[in-house]
Amino acid sequence: MTRALAAWFGIDAFERPALLAAALLVALVATFVAARRQAPALPWSATPEVAAAGARRRDLGRLATVAGRALALVLLAIAVAGPVREHRAPPPPGEGLDLVLVLDTSESMQALDAEVAGTWRTRLELARAVVARFASARIAEGDRVGLVVFGETAFTQCPLSSDGRLLSAALDRVTPGMAGGATALGDALALAVKRAEPRPENATAAPVAGRLIVLLTDGRSNAGAIPADVAAALARARGVRVHTVGIGGAGEVAMERAEAAGGRGLRFERHDLDRETLAAIAATTGGQFFAAQTSADLDAVYSAIDAQERVPRRSPPRQHHTANPVPFLAGAALLVAIEAATARGVARRIQ
Repeated sequence: MTRALAAWFGIDAFERPALLAAALLVALVATFVAARRQAPALPWSATPEVAAAGARRRDLGRLATVAGRALALVLLAIAVAGPVREHRAPPPPGEGLDLVLVLDTSESMQALDAEVAGTWRTRLELARAVVARFASARIAEGDRVGLVVFGETAFTQCPLSSDGRLLSAALDRVTPGMAGGATALGDALALAVKRAEPRPENATAAPVAGRLIVLLTDGRSNAGAIPADVAAALARARGVRVHTVGIGGAGEVAMERAEAAGGRGLRFERHDLDRETLAAIAATTGGQFFAAQTSADLDAVYSAIDAQERVPRRSPPRQHHTANPVPFLAGAALLVAIEAATARGVARRIQ
């Protein structure tokens, strides 16, 4: 009953539901007494018609006053009962994964092969949106998530963090070609392995489920100083599992290009996916290779990874309660102020 009432008033629960019932009963009795009380008689020197009209206006004004007071008392009763907002807090740090997301930003990620709401989107645009949703969900589960981007070079866009806003801001700054136009797959994987390792001072706080890398690319390694197989061996030696996600097929795809007149045009290029290398990386590290034929398949791929990488928690989810009496106190004060202003102005003119 109290849950339904709380939902009706836009809150989640009451800290003192018994006090709410008592306060509402007091408000009901006070409203009943005020409604039964007779208004004071005032001399009225006017014709009967005018007097009757004035009486009706006084009755309407008194009814509005009683209703306003009743609503103010109800709002005060709710505030006294302790209205709260509930939210589920992430598990304590150290009970989830250390997860590094690796995102290809090379030129081939500008391929237009996904239609969303009637608009063609590039691979990178859609990948960035899917990765952002995946990262947000994992942080809410208690994981620490980092971001490495790569093209011709690789660099850390966001270190391991439990701050979802920080990671979201880092993803917002990811642009095509920001790390060069080629694909240094081995360098990116080696850097991700390094970022997944706990620092010496935090070694005792390593997550119970281990460390994980999810690497997304649409091409084959053609740059960098570290071969992909060497980086995979490094990941296996350090106990880091790697899931690889390959996007695209073997045919030509449409790519955006800048026109001399300042507009945008299309060109068709072939960017073959190196499935064998990605599958070998996953197999070497105990991970899994996922293939997405088009960008539209990415949601299903990351949902599968999310479902697969579930870890047991030592502590139950924490429910946080935030007191929220201010709107109800403010509403009651506003009603009292309106009644006071009416009594000094409108009601006086009616009488």
